[in-house]
Amino acid sequence: MTSPRTAIGTFTPAQLGTLSLIGWSGEHPEGGHDVAFLLVYSLGDGSDGPAAGEAALRVALQRSGLPVGGGLVRAAETPNLPVKLLVQAGQAVLTLPHFTAQYPVPPQWLAAAHEQGEAYAMFATHPWPEAVPGHPVSEELLRSFAADEDVIMTSAHCVLPVRSLG
Repeated sequence: MTSPRTAIGTFTPAQLGTLSLIGWSGEHPEGGHDVAFLLVYSLGDGSDGPAAGEAALRVALQRSGLPVGGGLVRAAETPNLPVKLLVQAGQAVLTLPHFTAQYPVPPQWLAAAHEQGEAYAMFATHPWPEAVPGHPVSEELLRSFAADEDVIMTSAHCVLPVRSLG
């Protein structure tokens, strides 16, 4: 298998390990309206360990036009950004090069996403091995990870328009 190579760096998909997606809704701190949030994270179980997985995810995000630790990217204002969000039949499908995930979103998330027409996505480079897909994640555990200052500062952040098939 060959490694994707660019001026930014190289990685193998196996180094990324298990990538997962979780969503929730919450009140916007400035506007008082609900926001649909998505969090992409790795379990840190890639072929070369958590540190290599974190480095690989940084490269994958940067190659996708999402700066890690940089400013907020607004997909609607960024032509050719290869990051897409499709919401259909109670599912959010997030697509990037090297990653596609589907997540059954709760009704509150759907309402916020449709009302605002967008969702806020955070792509964490820090592994989160406690959030195993198929097992419930408590609100407290989610908050402790997603609100951690180090996690926030080492993530890529993007506002994605909500698209549907119909």
